[in-house]
Amino acid sequence: MQLTACEPLAMSTAGVMDPTGDVLQSCGTADSIGSMDAPIDDSTANDSPEEESAGKREEEEPKPAERSITHTQPASAQRPASLALPVSSGSELWTTQRDGEVKLRMGESGPAAEPAVTVHQAFEKAVERFGNYTALGWKEGEQWKKISYKEYFDTCRIAAKSFLKLGLERCHGVGILGFNSPEWFISDIGAIFAGGFAVGIYTTNSPEACQYVAENCQANILVVENHKQLQKILQIQDKLPHLKAIIQYKDALKEKRPNLYTWEEFLELGRNEPDTKLNDIIDSQKPNQCCTLIYTSGTTGQPKGVMLSHDNLTWTAFATARNVNLDYADQSQEEVISYLPLSHIAAQMIDIWITMQVGGATYFAQPDALKGSLANTLREVRPTAFMGVPRVWEKMQEKMKSIGAKSSTVRRKVASWAKDVGLHTNLSKMEQQNGSMARASLNYRLAKRLVFRKVRKALGLDRCRLCFTGAAPITKETLEFFLSLDLPVYELYGMSESTGPHTISLPNAFRLTSCGKVIPGCQTKLFSPDAEGNGEICFWGRHVFMGYLNMTEKTAEALDADGWLHSGDLGKHDKDDFLFITGRIKELIITAGGENIPPVPIEDAVKEVVPLISNAMLIGDKRKFLSMLLTIKSEVNAETGAPEDELTPEAVEFCRKLGSNATRVSEVAGGRDHLVQAAIQEGINKVNKKATSNAQRIQKFTVLEQDFSITGGELGPTMKLKRPVVMKMYKEQIENFYKEGVTPSTPDNPLPSK
Repeated sequence: MQLTACEPLAMSTAGVMDPTGDVLQSCGTADSIGSMDAPIDDSTANDSPEEESAGKREEEEPKPAERSITHTQPASAQRPASLALPVSSGSELWTTQRDGEVKLRMGESGPAAEPAVTVHQAFEKAVERFGNYTALGWKEGEQWKKISYKEYFDTCRIAAKSFLKLGLERCHGVGILGFNSPEWFISDIGAIFAGGFAVGIYTTNSPEACQYVAENCQANILVVENHKQLQKILQIQDKLPHLKAIIQYKDALKEKRPNLYTWEEFLELGRNEPDTKLNDIIDSQKPNQCCTLIYTSGTTGQPKGVMLSHDNLTWTAFATARNVNLDYADQSQEEVISYLPLSHIAAQMIDIWITMQVGGATYFAQPDALKGSLANTLREVRPTAFMGVPRVWEKMQEKMKSIGAKSSTVRRKVASWAKDVGLHTNLSKMEQQNGSMARASLNYRLAKRLVFRKVRKALGLDRCRLCFTGAAPITKETLEFFLSLDLPVYELYGMSESTGPHTISLPNAFRLTSCGKVIPGCQTKLFSPDAEGNGEICFWGRHVFMGYLNMTEKTAEALDADGWLHSGDLGKHDKDDFLFITGRIKELIITAGGENIPPVPIEDAVKEVVPLISNAMLIGDKRKFLSMLLTIKSEVNAETGAPEDELTPEAVEFCRKLGSNATRVSEVAGGRDHLVQAAIQEGINKVNKKATSNAQRIQKFTVLEQDFSITGGELGPTMKLKRPVVMKMYKEQIENFYKEGVTPSTPDNPLPSK
């Protein structure tokens, strides 16, 4: 394969960037790391003076590239000086310029030394090996349609020529606004082939939010799914000076407009165009140049355009597929379902790039997947690997519990026995306690035959070897529930700025509530750990992003002077180098008394002891005591995705056991149902008894009138809680917590909840 100027041979005289410095202690080596499971955050400091430049450090002898590092400086230590952003191209690890080039974080051996390739080179390689295998599948009516890798590749090239004919300029955006589909993938890859930027736009974005992204990436072309999304663009079209064309890929156009094309009209533009111009652009592309922009959700300000290079995408896909031991199509084809928002890096990496790496097939779910139809798609496709955000797994859990509650007494007893066996067996596997395995094996085989296989088949996961979760925290209760059904759900951890995964849990290397070990070829550092080993998680590797487009200061906040990516997450390693996320620096509650409190463990504990609770958010920053906003599990409108007033069957069952006749949220919210209110208070008392200090006890709570949702604005596209938004939306309820004159001091005698 042809090497370009930024690949290993050309870089050999410069060596590789030494990310560590001699003072750092290694906690593991490349040989000992067997899985991709660890959080992404930490920053470094070393004995070298802070003003020492990255260029000077490049001459040092490189260290092993796959390991986890715990920083040994005292807690008061400062992170290395922020980076000084370069003017030159290709000699530094970062850039914020759209046409900039970066120095790749190459290693001398192992996965980090893999030759760098462009997206076109990676796709070409996949077509050479898997050309006739199914690449994409989608449903038209009741029929599944499919295209091969060869057809997929050819269509992407046609799309690229069409983009060029419409006037796509180098390093300008092609914005894609719609649900997952073959057209989404083809637009994305076609934009990259043509030398532009592939830019996903969240379908839930307002017209103003779409305008910001389109303007920021200087989009020449916008690709929209349907008339609804088209209307958003037509509202802002006059404010987008770089925009040259709009393409609608689903449904017939309701009106003809200049520079508005159907998908078929769009492809016709480039179908008979000569290949010369496109080939020249492809030949000029380098792995260290930007090809994709991922826009952050912007919960704490304007969204940032995360610049990802060709190498970010192709290397991360290679390293991840290798680490999780995916099968290549000519051995046994992997099959996945695309349903998570493609404007998010997790969906892009899994659905497009990792699947391409091994010649897997991606099948598209229906647009209402997260409103209920995903269950049918799972049973039809029967994927071999499946990624679900925590809320997806929680919804499955709730549904299964609801069905189980209606079963006969005998069935419930058999299921309960099987779950005990399943949990014991899988925890033993996890801990490798082989002494008890032989005894459990007969029961396990019987439980598998009677229960586990049937559950897997009912879920559509009977062929699934790898079930993953990520993008938001998941509770231990949910993990144990699926583990008891012989369905281990493996946590992974990463961020947009690390091109997705940084650590991954695997069948042969996982711990409950850990997000696994670092991907070989990458490194983790814990910056300035406290007495318990909690430090900021920092990343190093070829998956680390180039910089934020046109945002020098924000890039300097994310990358330190040595090029380490600071995640903003807090974490620690156990003795076996598994990474555990313990909090997020920005989410950390600092009480009026100065105590630092990570909210997620307390929120999860409340949800675990009170199964009625859907979402919990701890309040207390700069306050005298902690309070909590709670929501109740309710049905979701299948059309809009908005929460409804009706309680879920599981929630109704919970109320019945208390002696309550409540069937609606409005009957429970605000303390209207005294039995439910008392049960919640009892659960909170249990959590408070385990608190390590009085400051960590919840003194007040309120049950809100409706659950949090994406449509309501409280949750992001991956169902992650948007804390600043919730703080604004429920400001009145929060202020009511703190109007009392007396500060509650014990969980035994708390002030009444609002």
